[in-house]
Amino acid sequence: MTVNNEVKAVIFDLDDTLLWDERSIRESFAAVAEEAARRTGIDAQAFEEAVRGRARELYAGYDTYPFTQMIGINPFEGLWANFDKGEQPEFRKLQEIAPAYRKEAWRLGLADLGIEDEALALELSDRFAAERRSRPHVYEETYEVLDALKGEVKLLLLTNGCPSLQQEKLDGVPQLVPYFDHIVISGTFGKGKPDPAIFRHALSLLGVEPEEALMVGDKQSTDIRGALDTGIPSVWINRGGRPPHSGIVPVHQIESLRDLPQLAGIRVS
Repeated sequence: MTVNNEVKAVIFDLDDTLLWDERSIRESFAAVAEEAARRTGIDAQAFEEAVRGRARELYAGYDTYPFTQMIGINPFEGLWANFDKGEQPEFRKLQEIAPAYRKEAWRLGLADLGIEDEALALELSDRFAAERRSRPHVYEETYEVLDALKGEVKLLLLTNGCPSLQQEKLDGVPQLVPYFDHIVISGTFGKGKPDPAIFRHALSLLGVEPEEALMVGDKQSTDIRGALDTGIPSVWINRGGRPPHSGIVPVHQIESLRDLPQLAGIRVS
C-alpha cells in the first residue's frame, strides 16, 4: 500500500456508516410488532408505524428534547438507552424519563389499534430493548476498509449520542474499537455534530489541519454540514441513493466504503 501524504487522518461516523443501525432498529421493531400481532391479532405493520409515530411525538414533548437534538440522540435510541453515563444534568433527567417513555410509546401504539393493555406495553418495551441489543449489525465492507486504512492514516471515530448507549454499541462489536486512535462521543464532549467545536476537538486530537483529514458519514445535516463548516473535506456515504440536501454539498459522494481508500490516496495491492 502507498498513501497520499495530503490525507493524514480519516474521521468516521459510527451509526449507519460503520454500524448498520437502521437495520438493527428495523429488525427489532418488526420482531416486537409481530409478537404483538400474534398475541392480539392487530396488524403488525400498522402497529409498528403507530409506535414509531407515538415515540417521536412523546420524545419531542419532553423538556430534554433540545438537548437530545444537540447531542444527537434520536427517539428510537431512547427506546433502549439507559442514560446512566454522561455528566450533564440532562442525562439524569433522561434516565428518569426513559422507563415511562418506553412504556408509553408502546401503550399508545396499542391503544391506537384498539388495544388497552399496560402490562403488554411494558412487556413489549422490554422486548424491544432486548431485541436491539441482540442485533449489532456491521456493514460487510467495514472491517475490510478499516484494514486498508489502519497504519496508513490516523483514524478517529466521531459519534453523536449518549455515552452509555454508544459505548454499549461499541461493546457489541469489540473488534471495531482497536482500529481507532481516538473515539469521541458527543454526550461526553458536551456538543454534537454539526457543531464545529466537536470537529475542531477531533482535529486537535489527531494533530492535523482540516485539509489533511477526511470526514466520512451518512448524515448530511450532521456529518457533512459540520465538516463543511470546519473546512474538512467530506465524504458522504450514500448507500440508498438519497437526494442531496440543498446547500449541503459534500466534496465526495460514494455508495460503498470500498471507494474510500482510493479517495484517501491509498492503493490496495
